[in-house]
Amino acid sequence: MIQGTTSDAGKSILVTALCRILARHKISVAPFKSQNMALNSAVAADGGEIGRAQAVQAEACYLSPSVLMNPVLLKPNSDLGAQVIVNGKAIGNMQATQYHQYKPELLKTVTAAHQQLQTQYQTVIVEGAGSPAEINLREHDIANMGFAEAVDCPVIIVADIDRGGVFAHLYGTYALLSQSEQQRVKGFVINRFRGDVTLLEPGLSWLQEKTGVPTLAVIPYIPQLHIEAEDSLARVQHPQSSTDALSHTPQAICKVAVVMYPRASNHTDFDVLRMHPQIDCAFYKDSTSFVGADIIILPGSKHVRGDLQWLKDNGWEAIIQRHRRLGGKVIGICGGYQMLGHWIHDPDAIESEAGSTAGLELLDLETTLTDNKMLRNVSGSFIRDGQKIPVTGYEIHAGVSRGNALNDPLLSLEYTDDANTQSVGEIISDGACNELGDVMGTYVHGFFDQQAMLNYCLDWAGVHTVESFDYTAYKDQEIHRLADAVEAVLPIDKILSLLELSTTPMAETVS
Repeated sequence: MIQGTTSDAGKSILVTALCRILARHKISVAPFKSQNMALNSAVAADGGEIGRAQAVQAEACYLSPSVLMNPVLLKPNSDLGAQVIVNGKAIGNMQATQYHQYKPELLKTVTAAHQQLQTQYQTVIVEGAGSPAEINLREHDIANMGFAEAVDCPVIIVADIDRGGVFAHLYGTYALLSQSEQQRVKGFVINRFRGDVTLLEPGLSWLQEKTGVPTLAVIPYIPQLHIEAEDSLARVQHPQSSTDALSHTPQAICKVAVVMYPRASNHTDFDVLRMHPQIDCAFYKDSTSFVGADIIILPGSKHVRGDLQWLKDNGWEAIIQRHRRLGGKVIGICGGYQMLGHWIHDPDAIESEAGSTAGLELLDLETTLTDNKMLRNVSGSFIRDGQKIPVTGYEIHAGVSRGNALNDPLLSLEYTDDANTQSVGEIISDGACNELGDVMGTYVHGFFDQQAMLNYCLDWAGVHTVESFDYTAYKDQEIHRLADAVEAVLPIDKILSLLELSTTPMAETVS
C-alpha cells in the first residue's frame, strides 16, 4: 500500500509507475483504492463509476478498469457533503458526519473488493487517501492505516520534496502512527527531487536512525510529465499564459477557454487540448481575466444548477454572448451541455433543493434531473456536415434532455456496456447543435480524444491546417516515461522483494 504524507504527495503517480513496471515484467497486477474523493471519474468496463486515477492505473496494468479497483467514490457537491458511490452505483448524498458514521459498514465492502482482486492477480498495489496522520479521521478509517490493518498490508509512505519540509513530513507522519501501524511501514519514498541526491544523504541517514525505516528511493523530478490528474488540476503543468490559464505553446493558432466553475468535473476531458501543439487551452475562474478565445467550453458539473448560477453571477453569460457575436464557438460537455438549454429542472432535489433554473438558451432543449444516473461506455460516429467521424467515450450524468434541438443530433452511438435500462448494442442519438452552427453540446466525455474528432472541432473553429496528434499513444508513452524514471531508482528486484514475489529472471518485458 502506498500512503502519503499529504494530498498530492505522489501516491497516484507511484502506484501508476509500479503497476506499469510490474506489468512490463509480466507480473499480473491490479490497482486498488478503497475510498476516493474526486470529481474526475470514469465508467468501468463492468458499468460502474470509479475514480479517474484508478482507470489510469488500470491502463498502466494493461487492464480494463473495474469497480473492484475503487469500491467507494465520493463526489463532493457542497462544502459539507458528497454523493456516495459504492461498488460503482450512487447510493445517495451524505453529509460528512453521516458518512463518518457509515464507514464501519463500508469497511466490509472495501475489504471484500480487495480480497476479490487478490484472487485474480499476483499482486495488488493499493493507494491511500490524503494522509494517515490526519488524527480527526482515524476513527473508522477505511482509506489508510485502518484499511492496511484490516487486510494486513505492508505500507510505503511517499512525500513530495518539491513542497519543502520533506523530513518533517515523513518523520511527523511516522511519529503520529500507532506502534502496530509503524511496524507496517517498510520504507519511505521521496518524490520530485531536483539536484544531486548525495546532498540528501545526511537527512536520509538521520531519518532512518530516528525511525528505523529506510528510504527506498528518491524519484527525480520529471519535466512536463503528463499523467491524468486524480481530481484537482495538477500543480505543475506546462508554462502558464496567465494566472488562470494553463498554456504550453506560444505558437498556438487556436485558443480554447474552459470555464472552471466551483463544482466543475472531469476536467481530464481537456487534457488533449492542453497537450496539442496547436492549441492554447486555458482554464478560467475569474471572468475578468478572460482575454478572448476561439472556443469557450463549459465542462461537466457535479452541481449543475449551482454552477450555472455561479456562471451567471460572475459575468460569464455576457462574455459568451459577446464571444458569439465576434464569431467564437461554444461547446458544452455533460453538465455544460445541460446549461446551454432553456431550463434545468430538479423536481426531486437530486443535486440540491428542488426547483428550476433558467439556462443560457443557446440550444432548444431543457433538462430534467433524475435519480437514474447514466453510466455508459459508448462508441459511434459524429454525423454532421456530411461527416461520419468515429467517436468513443463515456457518459456520467443524472438528467434527461428533451427538445427540438435533439431532432438533428451530433452523434449516433452504441452503448458498449450499460448499468441502466438500455440494452448493449442499441443505437442512441446524442448531442445537439444550434441553427447558426456556432454552439454544440454532448453528454460524451472523451469527445476530443480521437484525433479525427478533434481535427473537426479545430476546423470548425477556423484552424484548417491541423497537425497530427495521437493522444492515446501520447498518454501511454508518458506512463512508460514515468515507469522508466521510477524503475531506475527502485529496481524490479527491490520491488519484488517488497512484494515477497520471486526474484528469478522474468520473461521478456512488455514494451
